[in-house]
Parts: sequence; C-alpha cells; structure tokens
Amino acid sequence: MSVFVMPSLGADMEDGKLVEWLVKPGDAVHRGDVVAVVETQKGAIEIEIFEDGIVQSLEAELGATLPVGAALALIGDGASAPAPERKPAPAPAAARQAEPAEPEPADAKPEPEPKPEPEPMVAEAETAAPEMPPAAVPEPPAAPAPPAPAVKAAAVVASGRVAASPAARALAAEKGIDLAGVTGSWPGGAIVFADVERAADGTVEVAAPRAAPAKPTRGFDIEAMRQGIAAAMTRSKREIPHYYMTHELDLQRATDWLTQKNADVAPADRLLMGALFVKATALAAKAVDGLNGHFEEGAYVPSETVNAGVAVALRGGGLVAPAIAATDGKTLAEVMAAMRDLVARARAGRLRSSEMTSGTITISSLGERGVDQMTGVIYPPQVALVTFGTPRAAARVVEDAIRIRQVVAVTLAADHRTSDGRRGARFLTEIDKLLQAPEAL
Repeated sequence: MSVFVMPSLGADMEDGKLVEWLVKPGDAVHRGDVVAVVETQKGAIEIEIFEDGIVQSLEAELGATLPVGAALALIGDGASAPAPERKPAPAPAAARQAEPAEPEPADAKPEPEPKPEPEPMVAEAETAAPEMPPAAVPEPPAAPAPPAPAVKAAAVVASGRVAASPAARALAAEKGIDLAGVTGSWPGGAIVFADVERAADGTVEVAAPRAAPAKPTRGFDIEAMRQGIAAAMTRSKREIPHYYMTHELDLQRATDWLTQKNADVAPADRLLMGALFVKATALAAKAVDGLNGHFEEGAYVPSETVNAGVAVALRGGGLVAPAIAATDGKTLAEVMAAMRDLVARARAGRLRSSEMTSGTITISSLGERGVDQMTGVIYPPQVALVTFGTPRAAARVVEDAIRIRQVVAVTLAADHRTSDGRRGARFLTEIDKLLQAPEAL
C-alpha cells in the first residue's frame, strides 16, 4: 500500500486545490495516468501517478486546498479489495445511481482548431481554465420532487454558475459550448471534460442553454500567479549565486537553411527558429557538464537526459515553462511538434504535472519583440537558464569583408555552485557551433 500525495509543481508552490478526480476506488492505474486535476497559481494542472496499482480510497475532498505532501489517495497492489470510498462530498441517491462506471481521461485530445503558428521563439497562449466552485453538489430536497429539465442538464449552484471542472470549462470555451446545456455525468450533475467532449462530438443531446454569464471567470488569479513567480525568483536570487555571460551568434546559415527547408512545406509543418534554439541548447547542455540538472539538499544532481523547459507567455498574463522530455534525443520536427503541443495545451489549461516539474534547463526567447537581449533568473532547483534575444541584421566581418548577417544575442544565467565562467563560455560557443550546421541538429 502506498500513499498518493499532493505533488510539488514548482519552487513557488506551497499548496493546491483539488478540483477533479478522474479515478474512483477499484480503478486500476498505471504509471503516467492522469488521475486528478489540481488548481495552483499556474492554473489547472493534470496530476499523473507514477506507479501501477489499484485505487483503494480517495482521501481528499473536492474543493479542498491541501499543502504539498498531503495525502490524496491510497494505492494498493491489487492483492486486497479496495477500502470503502471516502466520498469527497455526499450526493443524492439519484445522482449516485447516474454516475458512470468511469469517465474518459481528461487528457483526451479534442479536435484541434486551426490557429496561427507560435512566434519563432516565444510560445504564447491564452488562459482558459475558470475556477470550479467549491460546492459543486446541490443539497437533496426536503421532499421528493421530479427534477426540472434544466437541472437535469447541468448542476447549478446558488450563484447561478454551472458546476464544472476547469478542464471542462476550458474545452467548452474553446468549442463555443454553453455548459448550462450539457448533462454532467458526475455526482450532482457536475460536468467533467469527457461530458463536454461528447457534447462537442454530437454524441449526446444538448439541452436548450441557459443565459451565459456576462463575463467568464479565470481558471487562476493573475495576481496570485505574479506573487508566486515573485516568490520563486526571490528565493532564486537569495539562494543561487548567479553569474551571467552573453554571446552574439551568427544566424545567417541557420536562417538560409530554414528558408530552404520550409520552401515546399505547408505552414502547419514548417520549422521555426525557436525549434533550432531549443535543440541546439539541449545538445550543448548534454555536451558540457554542470548546466543540466537540479541542485537540491546541498548537492548537484546531474540529469542523464535534457528536459528543456520552454517559457510560454500567457496572453492573459503570467508565465509557465513546461518541459519537453528528452529534448536531446528528438529530431527537429519532433521538437517543433512538442512546442506546438505545449502551446495548445497551455491554452486549454491541460498541462501535466510531469511537464511542470521535470525541466532540467529552461530556455526563454523574445521572438520578434525587438529587444536585443534579456538576462533571466534561474528557476530553482534548476542550475541554468538560457535566453535568446530578437534576431536582427548586423554588419559582420566575413572572409575579410563586411557583410550584413542575421545575428542573435544569447545570454546564460548559471549557478556558480555547479559551473564557472570557463564552462559557461564553452556552453555558449557549443550552441554557436551547432547553429552553424543546422542540418545536423
């Protein structure tokens, strides 16, 4: 028997709000399965489990704000029968009978909408994960009475808001579906992601919608996110002895190769310069010691693989940096596809806990912002952060002649406990060397 606990999703996280269970007692779970949704200062995050077993009981109530390390569920090896379910909130008997055997996973991918490509270096996404009300289940009536059709279609709390998970709200907003007309499959008529997905596919009948709220609510508080970022950066500057180095790279070969590579490719499949930056940084971090890993409990723990965190600026405000697993082993096309996927799921509020915690080095780029360079702050427990400025035309000496070339400034912020200026210089020159042969990335 093991205890599944509230995970830490970043250096700035102290607690999280449990807003959705995607499993129930008796369900078999496997490593990597999404089992719950937790709302943090970074929005709604899908929580994965990292062991195989059988859910014995749910130990936390929906809507509860729990500290990191608090018990969420008990997971057994399947040898014994599951303990009786500790239901997060009591529901009427009729609602319990209507509960499905098992909802579809929350990470089922909806049909993607056509959208513009992300900028060459900065992935931006809109925020879309409204907060779930803490009291999602209505009280049973004093006397039996047939439910009104509108209540059967969707659970509504006293304030008039539909009871739905953040992931369900995000998908409904993306598909233009009124949640008041969707039938919820969880206790009390609460709506989960799979319900909205079925409504979008037309596989269930959608009731006549109620009047939509005048203004949708956010899935997280922008000010709270800012406070969380400030807390993490304050800790970083207080605890990490930073040093900084900047190097200007000649991008002309990479630019010419990219233009030729994309000449006969559909826009949706084109490579962007940001993918080259991410892949070159990952390979350089693999080649130079001391810049790829975590510093925890007074010791540096290097990582065997490079999980490159990619900074995603949210259009509604705030910033997240989910990681692309094993970036150093992916092709450029795979890196580009992973970047697009992160942007899409950041927009839908469907980032996973492993993506928020597994980063071993972070890359941030300014795209076409018109700023030459930026000096960043390391995100603990990582030990390095790389920032790319805006590519620009500049006069460079090439073969004893002055020529106009595309250049970009790359800045390294590194932890002096794990590396020094000499090693940092090797790292930046390695990125430069890799970008001079883009076809080999």
